Amino acid sequence: MNLRIIGTSHIAKQSVEEIKRVVAEYQPDILAVELDEERAAALLQAKQDKQKHSPLQQLRAFGVKGYLFARLGQYIQQKLGKSVGVSPGSEMKTALEIAKKQKIKIALIDQPIHTTLRNFSKGFTWKDRWHFVEDLFLGLLRPQQQMKRWKMTTFDLSTVPEEKIIEEMVENLRERYPSLHKTLIQDRNRYMVKKLVQLMRQDKEKKILAVVGAGHQKGMEELLLKVEIV
Repeated sequence: MNLRIIGTSHIAKQSVEEIKRVVAEYQPDILAVELDEERAAALLQAKQDKQKHSPLQQLRAFGVKGYLFARLGQYIQQKLGKSVGVSPGSEMKTALEIAKKQKIKIALIDQPIHTTLRNFSKGFTWKDRWHFVEDLFLGLLRPQQQMKRWKMTTFDLSTVPEEKIIEEMVENLRERYPSLHKTLIQDRNRYMVKKLVQLMRQDKEKKILAVVGAGHQKGMEELLLKVEIV
């Protein structure tokens, strides 16, 4: 199986350097990234195209809960990225730029963002909403207690967390927000693995490097073990 997967953090300087190193070392024929067409286009633009989709259009496309989740996630990533001096998605942008410069084939393997957020809106239950409000207020008022509750340890945001920490965070999400875990992790893992399997079956001799968020790597590798590439 000529496939290598690396897990990244969207705001870690370490991830940017890791992609450069692995591409130079592995010399892939195909660079598969955790992006869809819309997100890839936005990353490669100098400025985000805010006029292309108005808030009202996004609201209709994503659903209310999906739209609010996307805005909140974007805000948090921007704040955290600013604190470490890295723009969110820099590692994915680096992968795209390297591929273009070196004429490596690019494969966009993630599920369309509209589908993910629409599914999020449909699956976000009243129980999830209560847990979210509870976690939000506890995180603001008693952050240490919240970290203990989620079994979280502190780590350097400029690096990719250790595998054990990532596994704990994903498991906490699965237990606390099972519908969110399914929509944001499981469903997208299956979608991306399906895309990778298609690529591997098209040309078994091609070397593929897949760049995905660290929270997806283990689940995708486990799914790939169940697939026979013929």
